[in-house]
Amino acid sequence: MSNKTSLVCEQILGFSVAASSFNDQINLIMQWGQQRLGRMVCVANVHMLMEARWSPTFARVLWGADMLTPDGMPLVWTLNMLRKSAHDRVAGMYILREVCQRASATGMGVYFLGTDDDTLAGMRQRLNQEFPDLVIAGMEPLPFRPLTPEEDRHIVQAINESQAGVVFVALGCPKQEIWMHQHRHRIHAVMVGIGGVFPIYAGIKKHAPQWIQDSGLEWFYRLSQEPGRLWKRYFRTIPPFVYLSAKQVVTTRVHRRLNRMLASRMG
Repeated sequence: MSNKTSLVCEQILGFSVAASSFNDQINLIMQWGQQRLGRMVCVANVHMLMEARWSPTFARVLWGADMLTPDGMPLVWTLNMLRKSAHDRVAGMYILREVCQRASATGMGVYFLGTDDDTLAGMRQRLNQEFPDLVIAGMEPLPFRPLTPEEDRHIVQAINESQAGVVFVALGCPKQEIWMHQHRHRIHAVMVGIGGVFPIYAGIKKHAPQWIQDSGLEWFYRLSQEPGRLWKRYFRTIPPFVYLSAKQVVTTRVHRRLNRMLASRMG
């Protein structure tokens, strides 16, 4: 693995989304993890960016992240149009499996934080089957209520003493991003927020078929699974994102064309 992996980013709605290849983004996570550096990786989708656009407090959380990966296909399509090249989708499930695969080969410990005991038990069973050499540094459920200061200190101590290089955090957006932001300088590991991946990996919830993921209709699949919980979120976030991202793409292309025309005349 190269020690010189750098991150290429593109601004989408005011947030720096990683435009590097999937492999380069994973390389960087593994580099940070092997050095046990306190880093924060947010797996970004439409919902996350729109919530941050409407909330200055949450926007500051994302601006402070070390990496925003393009999870949702709408972000990938926006990158493709802005940069006129094909970009990889770097989704939570992809990150989980690739990091666990590489960590199995290097011996780096991985910690799993969030959800409940049943979900974590299901994850442990599958992880042991798929990655028998993976060092599971720890698994810790978290209550829905805020942690007491003593509980919080215990979690931080447990993670740091486990020597884990990567901590997967599943608290849901924006709670997990805020939690990672608050703990970035206290936890000596790369924290990666992967939201609803835990119950899917554990087999508690169904994962959308690959063709649905590739077509960008995963949101519709999720909506069909949980319509009562998700319809308001999608109705509130998807239309404005489509408008704002399309506006950005058009504006960017116009500016670049004008700049080329000016450059050619001056030349």
